[in-house]
Amino acid sequence: MATTRSAPSVPPRPLLARRNLIVLAAGVVMLAAGYAILQAGHPTLAAVLLVLGYCVLLPLGIAL
Repeated sequence: MATTRSAPSVPPRPLLARRNLIVLAAGVVMLAAGYAILQAGHPTLAAVLLVLGYCVLLPLGIAL
């Protein structure tokens, strides 16, 4: 009779690493700052912050 071996137990890997969460948090902070600055009446600076948040930091936080 053959004995079967079970695979060693490996703890599950987290869905997002610490680095991802830091970049995503920076993206959320950038978005909040962009909308706050937009409400304050500075549309050019707000647009730059929003584009950086939506087009750079959030995708980067997912991809890393």
